[in-house]
Amino acid sequence: MLPSNHHSARSISDEELALILAAFRSGDRDAFRSLYDQFHSKIYRFCRRMTNDDALAKDAFQETFIRMYEHRRELRGDNVRSWLFSIARRTCLNLLRTRRASHEPFDETFHAHPDVVDHDVILKERIEQALTHLPIALREALVLREYEGHSYQEIADIVGIDLSLAKVRVYRARLMMRKLLAPVLNER
Repeated sequence: MLPSNHHSARSISDEELALILAAFRSGDRDAFRSLYDQFHSKIYRFCRRMTNDDALAKDAFQETFIRMYEHRRELRGDNVRSWLFSIARRTCLNLLRTRRASHEPFDETFHAHPDVVDHDVILKERIEQALTHLPIALREALVLREYEGHSYQEIADIVGIDLSLAKVRVYRARLMMRKLLAPVLNER
């Protein structure tokens, strides 16, 4: 199962979600499909940004939804979004631990495309590269906040830390990104 090319399903109401979750917990595959349709694009983006590797992101994405189904009875309450991101987070971290990606020096990655004129494309690539140079705890906090739009409390819940530490991690990640991207931003 890979992320589909169609857009995410329409937003569902709290009442619909409660019914879907009840059916999902009892093993209903249509309910699983509804949850997949609702969250697949966000989970894939999160996995892609956490791993910075297409193949690894696809593996993490697939494993996340397999684990979601296998552990459906462990879902407590109605916060499926935080629960699912927690599964994706643990899956990405496990895959990253088992497959230590080679790290090229950050400065070398900045000069990888000297002939490209599109500065927005270059900036986006450099931001993605800078993300890979953040410690994983800071990267996940920044990705959850800036790319996925989670609140600090949701980040704390997903990662399993207290609220103040979630805020500190996002703050430190932003500082490191500014430092890493300073040469690029000064070029503009």
